[in-house]
Amino acid sequence: MAPLKDTDPPDRATAAAAMAAAVARRSRGRLVAFLAARSRDIAAAEDALSEALAAALAHWPGDGVPDNPEAWLLTAARRKLIDTARRHSTQAEAAEELLVLAQPGFAEGAPPAIPDDRLRLLFACAHPGIAPAVRAPLMLQTVMGLDAAAIAQAFRVSPTTMGQRLVRGKARIREAGIPFRVPDTQELPERLDAVLAAVYAAYSEGWCDPAGAQAQRRSLAEEALWLARLIAALLPDQPEALGLLALLLYLDSRRNARRSAAGEFVPLTEQDTARWDAAQIDEAEALLRRAAAFGRPGRYQLEAAVQSAHARPRGGNGADWPAIVRLYDALHRLTGSPVVAINRAVALARTSGAAAGLQALQAVANDPRVTDYQPFWAAKADLLAQDGRTGPAHDAYQQAIGLEIDPVVRRFLQLRCAALGR
Repeated sequence: MAPLKDTDPPDRATAAAAMAAAVARRSRGRLVAFLAARSRDIAAAEDALSEALAAALAHWPGDGVPDNPEAWLLTAARRKLIDTARRHSTQAEAAEELLVLAQPGFAEGAPPAIPDDRLRLLFACAHPGIAPAVRAPLMLQTVMGLDAAAIAQAFRVSPTTMGQRLVRGKARIREAGIPFRVPDTQELPERLDAVLAAVYAAYSEGWCDPAGAQAQRRSLAEEALWLARLIAALLPDQPEALGLLALLLYLDSRRNARRSAAGEFVPLTEQDTARWDAAQIDEAEALLRRAAAFGRPGRYQLEAAVQSAHARPRGGNGADWPAIVRLYDALHRLTGSPVVAINRAVALARTSGAAAGLQALQAVANDPRVTDYQPFWAAKADLLAQDGRTGPAHDAYQQAIGLEIDPVVRRFLQLRCAALGR
């Protein structure tokens, strides 16, 4: 144990709490995956880890922070799981779970190097026995640590509904005995798509904090990028896994350019390309070429290709807007997504004028999925302004401003709206 500094009790408790929070943020997904893969009960693994964290807050201020906090938490959580197993209603059930918990790798004094079972947990959550609508949210909570409210917001349902779905999903894994393993070749395509969707959603949630001011979201984006690397390394012959990693690298390469020195929002077309991470872009380009060589284009490869076309200004050229329109055409045929349709309309305005962009945007105007979608209203406002229709543009900007929750982006929209009169 490394003792905490001899300070007042409140300070010692604060330091212990900070250490426990840091370990939880850094290692929660890995510890839950390790525990769940052996106990076969995700909810119980999460509860046991929560109790272990509470025990850390009780013991670390007096005993000192252990040399290996992860191993300490894992051992404490294991004891909680064993206690739970012993309280089971039937002796047979308890004996079975205790046998699992006593397997090699789950012994007292866990080794410093804890195996990383997150990929196994991801594929368990993507099992065909889990309802499709639950798979990605379940992965986001169990592996990434997002709470039900944040996941509900991302998937546009109520927190209560999402909480119920997550509980049912975990119960399904336990009751059906769904295995924690990377699936066989014939099972892989369907399950991989759900896994990649969850990793992308997790990165997108972290991407909402471009300044990196919120530690949880910054960690979430880093974890998602790490998981994308892990999946691509373990499945090098899956072009969509390579495509997703390329896409995240393109996006991450522009993180530092998304805010000005004063902290103001900077849209992609106005960013300082010198602030883009050239190494990440080069890596993404190489991955995209590897993926394309398989001749099996998919959603993530196409989205990465869009970002590649946007990266052309790095070489002194403008973005390849005709190529971007064609890529969005292919993406829309593949996905039917209204978000893709919105982006295509914006790109079309670059090649054929604002009127053409507005006409394309009108095709999704009655889709209920865009009614409260800020980017739809922001795109409409911008295109109306370009077309000289100041009044409707003002109204659309007001809709976008009312829907935006990021104060920095909201200020950007307000400035654009105010500029209409000038």
